[in-house]
Amino acid sequence: MKRIILPLLALSISIYGMAQAPAIIPEPLKMETSNGKFELPEQSTISFKGNSPELAAIANQVKQKLEQATGRSVSITPGGEGTILLQLLPKADTTLGKEGYRLSVGDKKITIEANQPAGIFYGVQTLWQLFPAAIESKTPIKDANWTIATTTITDKPRFGWRGLMLDVSRHFFTKQQVKDFIDNMVKYKYNMLHLHLTDDQGWRIEIKSLPRLTEVGAWRAERVGRWGDWSKPSPDEPKSYGGFYTQDDIRELIQYAKDRFVTIMPEIDVPGHSMAIVAAYPELSATPGNYQVNAGERFMIWPGNGHFYGLIDNTLNPASEKTYEYLDKIFTELAQLFPFEYIHMGGDECYKGFWEKSDAVKGLMKKEKLANMDEVQSYFVKRVGKIIASKGKKMMGWDEILEGGIAPGAAVMSWRGEEGGIKAANMKHNVVMSPNQYTYVDLYQGDPIAELPTYGSVRLKKSYEFNPVPKGVDPQYILGGQANLWSERLHTVRHAEYMLWPRAFSIAESVWSLPEKKDWNKFIQKTETHFKRLDAADINYSRSMYDPIFSVKKTSDSTFQIILDKEIEDLDIHYTFYEVFPDSHYPVYKQPLEVPRDAVNLRVITSRNGKIIGKMITMPIEELKKRAKIK
Repeated sequence: MKRIILPLLALSISIYGMAQAPAIIPEPLKMETSNGKFELPEQSTISFKGNSPELAAIANQVKQKLEQATGRSVSITPGGEGTILLQLLPKADTTLGKEGYRLSVGDKKITIEANQPAGIFYGVQTLWQLFPAAIESKTPIKDANWTIATTTITDKPRFGWRGLMLDVSRHFFTKQQVKDFIDNMVKYKYNMLHLHLTDDQGWRIEIKSLPRLTEVGAWRAERVGRWGDWSKPSPDEPKSYGGFYTQDDIRELIQYAKDRFVTIMPEIDVPGHSMAIVAAYPELSATPGNYQVNAGERFMIWPGNGHFYGLIDNTLNPASEKTYEYLDKIFTELAQLFPFEYIHMGGDECYKGFWEKSDAVKGLMKKEKLANMDEVQSYFVKRVGKIIASKGKKMMGWDEILEGGIAPGAAVMSWRGEEGGIKAANMKHNVVMSPNQYTYVDLYQGDPIAELPTYGSVRLKKSYEFNPVPKGVDPQYILGGQANLWSERLHTVRHAEYMLWPRAFSIAESVWSLPEKKDWNKFIQKTETHFKRLDAADINYSRSMYDPIFSVKKTSDSTFQIILDKEIEDLDIHYTFYEVFPDSHYPVYKQPLEVPRDAVNLRVITSRNGKIIGKMITMPIEELKKRAKIK
């Protein structure tokens, strides 16, 4: 017996003594974990080596976070040997590039080294993920166990453009809320903040030469309820909802982002999506009339298949020289504010039906020999491109700028799938991939019956499939990828957080990590660990990845089967057709369900190992009938 038991005991010790791999998002290039541990001392020292103000600023950020979460004393010693050493390499390591780093956690000391301060910064973000979730607390957790496994990580990003778009037009986010957004995105190594500053529902940036853009365009009537179903404001109704960023606010945000190695790209969305502009300056419309900033009432109709038409003209007049005169003023001030090389000019979803009725546009077509409305828009885009170029900047636009002929040197942000990006890359134009089927994080992430209202679906597993380089495309033209958070239906920060996390985890891994490093099952395990970090930081998130996927199969003119699927394999789906709420003692879904004759609702909930993990979902049978197309 001893001969059997002792080897088994030794095997048990070796298995359970092994260090568990840390849950790092995005997945690093190389990581090794050993059985040792580092324990944060009561008094820590941060030192940095390298003559760089940025390095000193990073050291201060580390100090602040450690003191905030632990309540312990932390000091900074430039050039010394500290508990945590931040070190720029004296000779560049070509394997790390500009943003790569090496992180070594020993028994007594942590070292982060890189070629550039950006690499040190990203190494620090990884270091926080090695610490317990309590490190994200905004108040001291003095009884936490501040130990981490001894670990060595070598890491660098796949792409230089790792973006998040925040729509501050449909819903105005304050300057502090934008700063908070930046703080949260850098934890997952995003480095590009695309600010959607203008749209039909608001103009959000001060343009001193055109003051009515913010005096009028930044404000709309306040509404509560379901977006798109709101009543049209009367002309004399108070316009009290909104806000804008002064130019000093923008400078402050740019510096705040720069200190965290984030670049801000501004977007002025023209010629469509311009209701706020024409409300301020009606003379810029090709359709004479009285305009006001849209308050969320329906003014565009979307019959499907990508088609749409407008009930009100929300476009700029491409035939008026005054349009380009005003845009020159706007882009002059924008170029002086934003250091980044690109300015985004939108160019999407421009309804041209009102242009077709305009005598001025007809005259432009004749003068410039433009064959159709796509060429009219291309004329506009090229004029805007020249204006932006005259300010020493490059132009980027949504993939509609390809229609009618792309402007020379323009970069394309591909949102209507991958096709626009593929086309632009094949034409040797730079591309940021942002296809809506993977990266639109304002869409449903579970079944619509149990989610906040929106207009499409991107589940977590689908977003994790995102690869910014489509097959057959030369990767040298792919700058990177981006997730977009549109805010038509987002009225609070908590709502925005719910839509963003955890899908922003998956996009972060898609733009930082190599494809072969991605693993869905491992990613889910890491995501669940990071839920605890979000809890500690008091950040909202969705747990819809635990919810079942409903589908129906019609079996006759009056009958159908219900099929339940799941994103995470180790879950059980419990169900009942009775008017009660199921728990883990109710039947587990095994095969397609037949609907009992008098059933009114199907209720489902998921569990793991007997513990409820998903949310209760009530699915009306009438809703399933509609999906099965049974009357």
